Amino acid sequence: MAAPPPSPRRVSTEDEPLKALLLPFENGALAWPQGRVLFLRGRDGWPLRRIDLSGLRCVQGSRPLAEALQRAGVEVVPELDDDEQPASLVLVLPPRQREEARALLARAVDLAAPGARVVAAVSNDEGARSREKDLQQLAGMDGHLTKFHCRVFWTPPLQGPADAALAAQWRGGDAVRPLLGGRFHSRPGVFAWDRIDAASALLAAKLPADLRGRGADLGAGWGYLAAEVLERAPGVGALDLYEAEFRALELARRNLEGARITPGFHWHDVTAGLPRDGYDFIVSNPPFHAHDRGDRPELGQRFIEVAAQALRPGGRLLLVANRHLPYEGTLAQAFGERRVLAEAGGFKVIEALKGASR
Repeated sequence: MAAPPPSPRRVSTEDEPLKALLLPFENGALAWPQGRVLFLRGRDGWPLRRIDLSGLRCVQGSRPLAEALQRAGVEVVPELDDDEQPASLVLVLPPRQREEARALLARAVDLAAPGARVVAAVSNDEGARSREKDLQQLAGMDGHLTKFHCRVFWTPPLQGPADAALAAQWRGGDAVRPLLGGRFHSRPGVFAWDRIDAASALLAAKLPADLRGRGADLGAGWGYLAAEVLERAPGVGALDLYEAEFRALELARRNLEGARITPGFHWHDVTAGLPRDGYDFIVSNPPFHAHDRGDRPELGQRFIEVAAQALRPGGRLLLVANRHLPYEGTLAQAFGERRVLAEAGGFKVIEALKGASR
């Protein structure tokens, strides 16, 4: 089932780390190189539009952020290629999670061609000083600036890492590893990477055994809920997983190898919509944070709207959410019947039925 094309989104003007990252090139502290530029965890925004994008290659595993870069005409891939070529400049927006961030900085240093620099930026409340210290340990430090409540910092021209042993240690810090005795596999950086999150566990415990037909998991993460659906509901004959984070979706593929049916795996931004009237049931533990970590309850609200459109008349949505999130109004508008199946630990599980007229 092909999803509709994503709707255009405006270029961000509020991305403070991106503004900080490009500040040294705007004020003359650093010169923009003529050669190939690699941007790890790259994001689109108005500061990016003020530079020459022709030699830029971005690595971005978030589907909505990757699509924004594609619309800007930038080359983008969801993850680093094994044969990635060195670049004359490596830009990095490190993530919040420490092991993932350190691994990304180590790879950035690896991918800096002889004489190239690594430049990184982090917001102050996301660990800017720690990440600056990390990069200094790996490759030395040549300068930094503070602005926009962020720090941007950069290495001297490089000839490999200053500490090869540390680089080797950090390079594998976000590797895939077994979870729960090997039943699942996960890795640092994806949501709830080292545990079953309490909300998903509550929803799994309340999954009806009579689910059947074609289903979908919206915001599937590394595949826990989908695995529980297939184990608890033998009448399910098809299951599609939709996940915006490429790393998480690749883990879900691995975690569902050998399942009694072969699911569909879709690297997709659910908020852009799904085909209508295609599913008998949908399960979801929707996100409520964006990449900037700010609360975004509208994400969950949009998941509910999309689920209502994608369900067949009479279809069921099984949703888990924080109790404080304002989802009731959206559920009332989108679904004919609703009931709370469970409340525990600050979460609630809701079952909603799509009416025949919707």
